[in-house]
Amino acid sequence: MRMNDTTKSSVANLQPGTKILGKWNKKPYKILKRLGYGATGTVYLAESVNGFVALKISENGMSITSEVNVLKHFSKVQGQILGPSLLDVDDWVTPQGTIPFYAMEYLKGTELLMYMSNKGVEWIGILMVQLLGDLDRLHQAGWAFGDLKPDNLLVTGPPARIRWLDVGGTTLIGRSIKEYTEFYDRGYWGLGLRKAEPSYDLFAVAMIMINCSYPARFQKKGEGGLKQLKAAIEAKPSLVPYRHVLLKALQGKYTGAQEMRKDLVAIIGSTTSTSRSNTKSTSSRVNRTQRKSKQKKQKKKMSGFVEFFLITSFLLLAYVLYLFGQLM
Repeated sequence: MRMNDTTKSSVANLQPGTKILGKWNKKPYKILKRLGYGATGTVYLAESVNGFVALKISENGMSITSEVNVLKHFSKVQGQILGPSLLDVDDWVTPQGTIPFYAMEYLKGTELLMYMSNKGVEWIGILMVQLLGDLDRLHQAGWAFGDLKPDNLLVTGPPARIRWLDVGGTTLIGRSIKEYTEFYDRGYWGLGLRKAEPSYDLFAVAMIMINCSYPARFQKKGEGGLKQLKAAIEAKPSLVPYRHVLLKALQGKYTGAQEMRKDLVAIIGSTTSTSRSNTKSTSSRVNRTQRKSKQKKQKKKMSGFVEFFLITSFLLLAYVLYLFGQLM
């Protein structure tokens, strides 16, 4: 991953128990633990007067401002919350200087890859349909997610709902991607530019789907490219149904997230229909087998009854003849 060395920053390793007081809004926070860090800052789980929050702190004021703008956009896009809700924006005054931060909703859920491991790969299509719907709204608002990867995705619920976590990689469409992770970056695979546009995020969605079938991921061989990724897709039965969609996304052939979403919905519908048909066929075969078995049992039962009746009749006749002989 390309990023600055934030671990050396004074805000990257705050100790549990550290107290932060906002300069302007006067809201107090108590650091509990670090949740993650990246090129644009560090995220902590913190305790506030209203409960747990995720606190992002960065010495880069421009990055904080950019992310706050994105989170504000999230809350305005068609009335649906795409990422965490923005709760507070403020500055923290320290002996080393004033450090900007913002507090957002702390989402409780399961990391995407862990969720897939527990629930099964059949969930990947459904969750990606949700993600693509959210991405479409984000793109319509003029932003690309940029650093889209499983680490930045959480499954909440029930009902299962995919949510975004760190929005540090979000970039205005048309600009250069500011943060990325190699496995999900089309530039790393030699399949496109690191430019913020819908197709960049859709490439990452395809790689996330591949990652769900290869939890440990895999290294690029030589130049990497489409040939290696195509072979990886065809080697996994769980990915084969989505082959067409994945290859189209990897090659940047989708004009937008909604187009890829429609193709996925069609595949899921077709797969579900086939599954129902197979289930129906299997059920029909089982019913036929059960009926035949029942008929055989009935025939066997009837045959046994007839055999019992004949033997009983023969014995009764023999007994009558025996009595008749005694009377003679």
